[in-house]
Amino acid sequence: MKTTVNTFKGFFLLMAMALSVSVQAQEKKEMASPPAEATQKIGDATITIKYHSPAVKGRSVYAEGALVPTGKVWRTGANNATTFEADKDIMVEGKALPAGKYALFTVANEDEWTIVFNKVADQWGAYDYDEAQDVLRVKVKPKKDQEMKERFNIDIKDKGNKKGEVVLAWEKRAVPFTVAVK
Repeated sequence: MKTTVNTFKGFFLLMAMALSVSVQAQEKKEMASPPAEATQKIGDATITIKYHSPAVKGRSVYAEGALVPTGKVWRTGANNATTFEADKDIMVEGKALPAGKYALFTVANEDEWTIVFNKVADQWGAYDYDEAQDVLRVKVKPKKDQEMKERFNIDIKDKGNKKGEVVLAWEKRAVPFTVAVK
């Protein structure tokens, strides 16, 4: 009888271990649009951008009805709205942006993009976007990029002399905008 009980316990222990390994393997599976972060010091200000990075995966990124909607507010990544945080007052494309945390939205068009900083930082996508909550909107020119970028990427570059550049890049397009410390 004792052998049967030990065999029974052993079987359940083996099953529990197998289930544990299966759950851990599923947890390690990469997200379709993994979280990413860009942080850079520009002068004495620290800028942090948090976003989720979708992949092209053979899809159309910029055509009509594609992943980045033309002429409509986009969350600038995937999942949650992208956040842009500056710990000091800064200038974006020569316009003042107070220190704080903002949702970073974009409106893409062929020859011009609008970069939008919205007071409601924590929101899902752009579904509840409210233009009345915008703190700043600036217009910038997109550039063609020779290098194909499978994943959406945001980079912040220190250009020296209290100036920097944020670059949104995906597929064969880059959208830069300037940041500077007052």
